[in-house]
Amino acid sequence: MGAKTPLFQMHCDHHARMVDFGGWDMPLHYGSQIEEHHAVRQHAGVFDVSHMTIVDLTGEDVIAFLKKLFANNIDNVKQPGKAMYSCMLNEQGGVVDDLIVYYQNDHWCRVIVNAATRDKDIKWIARQASDFEVSIDERKDLSMLAVQGPEASEKLLSIFPENCRDDISQLKAFNSICSDEFFYARTGYTGEDGFEIIMPNSDVVTFWQKLLDAGVVPCGLGARDTLRLEAGMHLYGSDMDETVTPLESGLGWTVSLKDLDRNFNGRQVLENQKKAGIKTKWVGLVMQTRGVLRDHQEIFEGEEKKGEITSGGFSPTLGYSIALARVDKSLQNTCSVMIRGKSVECSIVKPCFVRNGQSCL
Repeated sequence: MGAKTPLFQMHCDHHARMVDFGGWDMPLHYGSQIEEHHAVRQHAGVFDVSHMTIVDLTGEDVIAFLKKLFANNIDNVKQPGKAMYSCMLNEQGGVVDDLIVYYQNDHWCRVIVNAATRDKDIKWIARQASDFEVSIDERKDLSMLAVQGPEASEKLLSIFPENCRDDISQLKAFNSICSDEFFYARTGYTGEDGFEIIMPNSDVVTFWQKLLDAGVVPCGLGARDTLRLEAGMHLYGSDMDETVTPLESGLGWTVSLKDLDRNFNGRQVLENQKKAGIKTKWVGLVMQTRGVLRDHQEIFEGEEKKGEITSGGFSPTLGYSIALARVDKSLQNTCSVMIRGKSVECSIVKPCFVRNGQSCL
């Protein structure tokens, strides 16, 4: 038996198919992964993401510490509530994990890291913090929900107290606010408008039920994965890990090298790599014939191997198979993928397929 979120019984009561994910018993779907996917694209869905790791970093040296810990520069978002996506790197420039950090003030930042890397991340953060005046508080007392979709704001406002509706409705993308013990962020992992809401464990069951009563559809990890794939969003362990750098994983935009005095982990490796030139690039693949693109399938140009799919699957919105891939920089326009011993042609596109319910192709 794995770890359970406070919503475990609610998932069971709604006939969720439960699976192990990073040591947690989590809902894969509640009957139809496809219907849940479409609910988020067209209306609003809610995900239990309480398995994610919430870490509060506090103390005199928080900002100095995060300048070393992250490849992105926390100085770029030093407005209360502003969010930043970044990677933690090892000394070789490999990605320890990707995460979101919410800047609150110079002495408090909230970090959300992945569930499957929970123990590794906490140990890594603690090790890196040894020379700084920083307290590390893993908030096991908190739960998190993701409400996503074009109707997410409308549905949420219908259950909020009137005195906080204006603040929530006016919250801009990649910003957050605290209200009493609740933490609201206009962020997500679906390519749709939405919110991620952190609250005490004691409140999450009631909040979940209010969302369902308002018509928000409960969604599992299956739909979460197809939604993020359509949006071209990375999955740690598939699209990047400790063996590749952000520059090799389509995440160069998360690396800030402007501050020459900021010596973050792996910086020298990235600078050397950038100077030498990256031999691969990050692309999207589209296959409109029958079949499904899968992780680790090999990519060819003629008889020559040119790369590998990192994330692949069927796109419910588009109606055909798509993938994210790391390929040789020389590859252009089309390629072939080996599927069960058969070569199938694919188109090469920018690695974003669907945003805000619309095709990007």
